[in-house]
Amino acid sequence: MRIVSIIKRIILQFKMDKRSLALLFIAPLFVLTLLWVVLDMKAYEPVIAITDAPDAVQNILEEEDANIKVMGDQEARAALQNNTIDAHLSWGKKQPELTMEGSDPTASKAVQQLFSQVSRQLNPRALDMDIHFLHGSSDLQLFDNIGPVLIGFFVFFFVFLLSGVSFLRERTQGTLERLLATPLRRFEIVVGYMGGFGVFIIIQSIIIVLYSVYVLRMYMAGSIISVLCITFLLAIAAQSLGTLLSAYAKNEFQMIQFVPIVIVPQVFFSGIFHTEQVGWINAIGKIMPLTYGGDALKEIMLRGQGLHSVLTDILVLLGFSLVFILLNVVALKKHRKL
Repeated sequence: MRIVSIIKRIILQFKMDKRSLALLFIAPLFVLTLLWVVLDMKAYEPVIAITDAPDAVQNILEEEDANIKVMGDQEARAALQNNTIDAHLSWGKKQPELTMEGSDPTASKAVQQLFSQVSRQLNPRALDMDIHFLHGSSDLQLFDNIGPVLIGFFVFFFVFLLSGVSFLRERTQGTLERLLATPLRRFEIVVGYMGGFGVFIIIQSIIIVLYSVYVLRMYMAGSIISVLCITFLLAIAAQSLGTLLSAYAKNEFQMIQFVPIVIVPQVFFSGIFHTEQVGWINAIGKIMPLTYGGDALKEIMLRGQGLHSVLTDILVLLGFSLVFILLNVVALKKHRKL
């Protein structure tokens, strides 16, 4: 009977906790659906610019349903630099020249497979091309490509969890309530907490970046200072989001329940997978901070760009942080009893 009493108590406890029930039954379906959407897409189709290519080559590319664009030499170079095409085939000289964007091994492999098929169809006079890479090299591995996004993800994930749980503990232990009873303004309390947590966030970001680059030998074409700046901004966004959501959690368990809803989707929509084929997936990614952090880190680490080239990403991350902080100040109002 005592065992039955315990079972009844647990069932009643879960029955009263609607959020836990939703997490138990709906969250796995939600994550599985995201995996299905991302992994069930068609193979990546590279975009290739051609300049002065013979009709025979262009016809074979069209027969292979390749996504080709006829461009001038300068226009194609600019498109490669802007990462709007994956490769440029130029026939200006006697020998064809293929220049690949190079920062994405998946795209480079798709381009090479396509031209391997073209070469076979042109036999016995196979294509003999000079192959160049604008960024990276033929040795670039998948981990090098998704590594920058993974750095951003782990910084975001652990900072979100640390700041959310810590801020929640301050509230459940009564410390926050006592602070709210003082003349301190809510904005000062939020910024003060962020500053305190921020010291550990900076240390954590430095450790993750240095370990990835110097121990794991992750590909790095840009400045490590620029990488650290982006990870700091991403960590601030995660910290402000974590403290904001902690205001709506009653305990640590409820705080962790936000992870599959808020953090996991960012993995799928932040640049690890090629989701360009589905417009609505890209639209979802636009409202997620990790999308902009991952994009900026890729530009710096894979393409060697500076902070000025990722200014839009920086401004969006700052905007996310500002909005989350303001919402957090408003959310604290319900905890102030005086």
